Amino acid sequence: MDNRSFGKGIFFAFSAYFLWGSFPIYWRLLAAISPMHLLGFRITISLFSVSVVLLLAKNFSWLKFFKDRKTILIMILASLMISFNWGLYVWAVNSGNTIQTSLGYYINPLLTILLGLVFFRERLKVLQVIAFVFAFIGVAVLTIFNGQLPWISLSLAFSFALYSVLKKTVKLPALESLGAETLIALPLGLVLLFTTFEVGGLQFTGPNGLFYITQLSGITMFILLFIGVVSSLPLFLFAKGAKILPLSTLGFIQFVSPTMSFITGLFIFRESFPVRNFIAFGFIWGAAILYIISLKLSSKQK
Repeated sequence: MDNRSFGKGIFFAFSAYFLWGSFPIYWRLLAAISPMHLLGFRITISLFSVSVVLLLAKNFSWLKFFKDRKTILIMILASLMISFNWGLYVWAVNSGNTIQTSLGYYINPLLTILLGLVFFRERLKVLQVIAFVFAFIGVAVLTIFNGQLPWISLSLAFSFALYSVLKKTVKLPALESLGAETLIALPLGLVLLFTTFEVGGLQFTGPNGLFYITQLSGITMFILLFIGVVSSLPLFLFAKGAKILPLSTLGFIQFVSPTMSFITGLFIFRESFPVRNFIAFGFIWGAAILYIISLKLSSKQK
């Protein structure tokens, strides 16, 4: 690989993870909107944005998944996983748990490897086993300190890891895959948009449940319009970078996103983070470093 191609790959991959890392700020700007309504908008507007791009390019390959029953089932599960992940992430950020989301995406690669072991019988490297031990200790310490499991982190990590495993069984490029997944999730998106979410329960109110959005500021409405781009652009950039860069380089760059989220939660959103929690995160960061080293060593052995 020449330096020019490598530089392009770095640019695409870093841009993707930088955008993903800046998402907490974007979602916080939309905090006046219900997280479930945001999920509904994300599904419907993403489908519209991606389908327009694909149709203009005369690309209809993403609709062929309907022809195979097994593929449909896998895509439905993948759609459910990514919808759950999207919704939980937005809720977590706008409820003051951005640091927990960063923890989830630090341990996500390790869970992906674990699921690969279960479903594809992939072999674990010694350093990866040690990384698992470090991550487990970090989660255990955090549980002891806070008196409860970091369920937000674990749910985000597991849902995205399972989503990644499901995607591995279906060969669709990033944009085509997003189009198929949001098309499947469209009924869910519409139900969410037409449901009022209140403390006392849920109420299906139709379009009237979104009336409060018309009373929001023009700036908030303008920011909301970019929700489709926010979902699709990083995926496009990641797909471009992944085609060029080796796995070891991608494995390193992917930690840009949770690091940015951690910094955002700690220094911009001023979320509570007792000093003792640095002990738990120290084990998590150690696991991430070991994971990167294991990828680097694997690439040298090939």
